[in-house]
Amino acid sequence: MCKICTLFKSVLCNFSVHQRHALTYIYTALSRKVPNPGIHEFTAMGLLDTKMIDYFDSEQQQKVPKQEWMRERLGQDYWEKGTQSRKSKQQWFKVNLDILKERMNQTDNDVHVLQWMHGCEADLLSNGKLQFQRGIDQYSYNGDNFLYFDDAHSVWVAAATAAEPTKRKWDEVHVLKEYTKGYLEKECLDWLGKFMDYGKQQLKHGGFPVGGVVGGVIGLLVVVALCITVILVKRRQSSESNPYLILIYFTVFH
Repeated sequence: MCKICTLFKSVLCNFSVHQRHALTYIYTALSRKVPNPGIHEFTAMGLLDTKMIDYFDSEQQQKVPKQEWMRERLGQDYWEKGTQSRKSKQQWFKVNLDILKERMNQTDNDVHVLQWMHGCEADLLSNGKLQFQRGIDQYSYNGDNFLYFDDAHSVWVAAATAAEPTKRKWDEVHVLKEYTKGYLEKECLDWLGKFMDYGKQQLKHGGFPVGGVVGGVIGLLVVVALCITVILVKRRQSSESNPYLILIYFTVFH
């Protein structure tokens, strides 16, 4: 764990001098409830740079603002629609957990953890405009890369053998690729600009040098997943724990 923490710190520290901002969304689902306080069956959060701006979990069943300026600038309709979207994604996670457990011959004897992260990074130019740098739509399994979207070539890339059936299926769904690319390069960037404007006082001295935001969040995801794993292992000392990590999307993994 110490080596992992050291690696995580290096991701956050080894930057160049140029500022960059990011908008990132993270979804986490467990295959069943666990009795540990603070670990929910499903959670979703939005981050502007590394500050949490909204949150949802399976217990409270409501998307809520985590920054006062989000509460002030966005109306009730935004939060109601966001709540419905989060509830819908929670159901998709359940469907895909069942698909993956069947594909990998897994059972509910172990707790399986699924995560999905997507978002965008952009440089803030001297004229005040944002210049898109990269998008991320990433899926992983057991802490390793599983499947991700190559924005430059508009293809899904399988980083594991078990992901190849999904890669083939999703590459055939052109509307999915178009939507993903459009979201990463346009819609995400638009929301990033809006949120930066809404929270500009808080972000006045914020931002990150080039290469820092999404890389840092990915490092944080790994640490969080490992922490969940350690807790579950301690609760099942009499048997071998086998929790799994994977990221998920709008369509099923058939």
